[in-house]
Amino acid sequence: MDAAALPGPDATRVAVIGLGYVGLPLAVGFGRALPTLGFDINRARIDELKQHRDHTLEVSPEELAATTQLRFSADPADLAECNVFIVTVPTPIDDAKRPDLTPLESASRTVGKAIRPGGVAIFESTVYPGATEEVCVPIIERESGLRFNVDFYAGYSPERINPGDKQHRLESIMKVTSGSTPAAADFVDALYRRIITAGTHKASSIRVAEAAKVIENTQRDLNIALVNELSLIFHRLGIDTSEVLAAAGTKWNFLPFRPGLVGGHCIGVDPYYLTHKAQQIGYHPEVILSGRRINDGMGQHVAQRVVKLMTQRRVHAAQSNILVLGLAFKENCPDLRNTRVIDVVAELKSYNANVEVYDPWVSAEEARHEYGLDLVTELADGKYDAIILAVAHRQFVDLGIERIRALGTPECVLFDVKQTLPRAAVDDRL
Repeated sequence: MDAAALPGPDATRVAVIGLGYVGLPLAVGFGRALPTLGFDINRARIDELKQHRDHTLEVSPEELAATTQLRFSADPADLAECNVFIVTVPTPIDDAKRPDLTPLESASRTVGKAIRPGGVAIFESTVYPGATEEVCVPIIERESGLRFNVDFYAGYSPERINPGDKQHRLESIMKVTSGSTPAAADFVDALYRRIITAGTHKASSIRVAEAAKVIENTQRDLNIALVNELSLIFHRLGIDTSEVLAAAGTKWNFLPFRPGLVGGHCIGVDPYYLTHKAQQIGYHPEVILSGRRINDGMGQHVAQRVVKLMTQRRVHAAQSNILVLGLAFKENCPDLRNTRVIDVVAELKSYNANVEVYDPWVSAEEARHEYGLDLVTELADGKYDAIILAVAHRQFVDLGIERIRALGTPECVLFDVKQTLPRAAVDDRL
């Protein structure tokens, strides 16, 4: 029996499923070139986008208003008009640091109910090698009654969105593509080339593309873990890590990584997808998990350093007032996903300290929902026994050292996690 024909260039109707930091820029990109449906199960999200508002700040109101071929919906029935389904839902980890494929499985069921012969399901969410064909495709087959690579096809093109980065945008980042058959691979590659000006790299298989994505952030995670471990060593030696890195960075091939808290939806999560699959096939990854342990422990390390400095100044941590500046996982971005600042807060609270968190970028409602934190909106001068600059938002940089110091008591400890302020102006830094 002949295989179903793939959509023609003029008959392609794209649906982007999941309109977060990854999905919305993608929907806007395709909406400039093709009839595109942006779909999300969150009706509040759909309502704000219809009003040309994006709380993630990835797409401007002007861009949304100008994308004339893009419409938004939370009604799964509207997906029936589409023949290409691009899934961009989150792939988090659970409390035991195991992959949580629940959103991906749910999205696959949604695709399975809508896909028709000749349809293509493309996944952008980070997964372990094999997940697309082992997890997602069987769900689509069950829901649709169609046969894989006969009636419908699959592709994988890993997202490379960097939240808050206004320089490296969707169109200017080379895109890895792949497909479940040679013809499907060509189709997926040609589809993305219609919107990606930086070009594409067509991988030989879906599994290769999946593996490429998961090691991109694993490599960064390990490089940061090395520098974090160096900072732990240099702290014990009484050497400033930033000065060491500046000196070593004078060599042309030294990699410019910096110590810090490793959070977010990618670097702090993706390695666990790879290690999960490795353990499934009987291999225990040592280097990757070692790096993860170091990075996962940095929040606790920062808090303990702050408490030690307070104790040296005869300021008891219990019932002290500590201010944490920043909750987002990175600067100048409202994204709270997997922020490791929460580890600093939790460790400080274990000493019975009164911890206040201030972040003008993030949603107070989201902080309360995700972490049970009530953000403060006003800061009082002379109140805090310790101040931790956890995220280098431009608002904090603009405050300047004198204004930040004015928030603290005379004995206040100022700790700079991000090495943002002058070394001589702070009491300690990573």
